[in-house]
Amino acid sequence: MNESIQTFIITVNTLLVLSLFMKSKPQSSGKKKASLVLDTCALIDGRIKDIYSTGIVNTEVVVPQFILRELQMLADGSDNHKRSRARYGLDIAESLREQLGSLYIVDDYQPGAATTDDKLLLLAKKRGAILCTTDYNLNKVAANEGVIVFNVNELAHAMRPNFLPGEEQEVKLLQKGESRGQAVGYLEDGTMVVVDNAAHLLQTKQVVVIERSLQTLAGKMSFAHLKNKSKRIK
Repeated sequence: MNESIQTFIITVNTLLVLSLFMKSKPQSSGKKKASLVLDTCALIDGRIKDIYSTGIVNTEVVVPQFILRELQMLADGSDNHKRSRARYGLDIAESLREQLGSLYIVDDYQPGAATTDDKLLLLAKKRGAILCTTDYNLNKVAANEGVIVFNVNELAHAMRPNFLPGEEQEVKLLQKGESRGQAVGYLEDGTMVVVDNAAHLLQTKQVVVIERSLQTLAGKMSFAHLKNKSKRIK
């Protein structure tokens, strides 16, 4: 798929979900308020808390008990990395509860659902809720089953600035690229920049001129050349 079309689709999908968020204001009695179901990945990612802190989102947050138990199990495990991430996810859940004043926690009973993903999808369908996840495979399955998904990664990609050919950016070159002489660095927003004829300048900051940008499954990538081939920025 053409990268510009792919970027457009991601942006439209993201804006659609955000519009559902912002339209979900308290309604008259008898009508349910829109809700957002969080999975383990969304809590461990943590950025959903920052989104709610902006005040533009007004949906009920739903956290299934089986998700909290999964996080607790990981938090008690022997893997140091998983343990720290799981504890962070539990902290995010508590922060959301304090921030929103309440956190709707639902029980585990989801007949006919064997896996965690199945339970999440069934719960979202029953509640007519939006599923918040950064899990790529769950995202695809949910879309195929008609469940609206809010992926924070897609929002982050959609909100990154587009760099036009000829624009200058400062980037720290961290590693060699795939082709001879190339160096790779990252902008503050996470955009990867591949710079020609800069492999000898690793671990230095350089002003580069953007030649072109494209959208990949991993995020945005830009290709550039050095503005000044001899000058180094410490």
